Amino acid sequence: MKEINVEQISKEVRELCINANYYLGEDVKNALINSRDNENWDIAKGILNKIITNADIAKNENMPMCQDTGMACVFVELGQEVHIVGGSLEDAINEGVRRGYTDGYLRKSVVKDPLDRVNTKDNTPAIIYYNVVPGDKLKITVAPKGFGSENMSQIKMLKPSDGLEGVKEFILKVVKEAGPNPCPPIVVGVGIGGTFDRSANLAKKALIRPFDKRNSNPFYEELENELLEAINSLGIGPQGFGGKTTALAVNIETYATHIAGLPVAVNINCHATRHAEVEL
Repeated sequence: MKEINVEQISKEVRELCINANYYLGEDVKNALINSRDNENWDIAKGILNKIITNADIAKNENMPMCQDTGMACVFVELGQEVHIVGGSLEDAINEGVRRGYTDGYLRKSVVKDPLDRVNTKDNTPAIIYYNVVPGDKLKITVAPKGFGSENMSQIKMLKPSDGLEGVKEFILKVVKEAGPNPCPPIVVGVGIGGTFDRSANLAKKALIRPFDKRNSNPFYEELENELLEAINSLGIGPQGFGGKTTALAVNIETYATHIAGLPVAVNINCHATRHAEVEL
């Protein structure tokens, strides 16, 4: 049995919150550079260049790459041979978020209640997803989620008879309706199957998958590529000014579902698709 103290967890989460907001992932930056180099529309090329420059400034100056530093979404993979000592795991994660958003001068965007709208002033509580896995490791991924893109996400309970074409039509509809609002080029996370809530969780989790990793099922890998091509043919382009780059990636995750259902969730992320992870 491996013991991990809650104070270590808080320290790591603090760093993850800061790093995710300050430093653009290399897979994302490479995708932006490739998209810029392949653009033949000068405005689109210029915008992509500004996005890349913005990320470089954030990295060099140790500051957030975007003013919306998001709501902290935390994915926890807890090995069943791990024993958390010294307190509550959930409290430790929230303490780390509290420190990260305060020490990193990150915008506090969380309100305690969705209707009375009083700010918690430390960006807690985080949204935490737990998954118990074999082994003696604790993996934590912090994915700050801005709401310019989050507000563009949708879920639909399709009928099984809607089939593959219904799934594709819904995904394209969501992207079209989002237009320039989620700060394209976007990343499109898709969850198919499960229940109403599970499909949304799958779509969220899909957003943290590296760009160079496709779905392990060849059918869904092909569907990801097909949808990416279809989305980029819409011509929305970087920041909505037209061009070939509306999306950088389409990531699909699936789960078993009921014979009477076909839930589909589309969770959109801005180009930054911020996340950072650590394994203890």
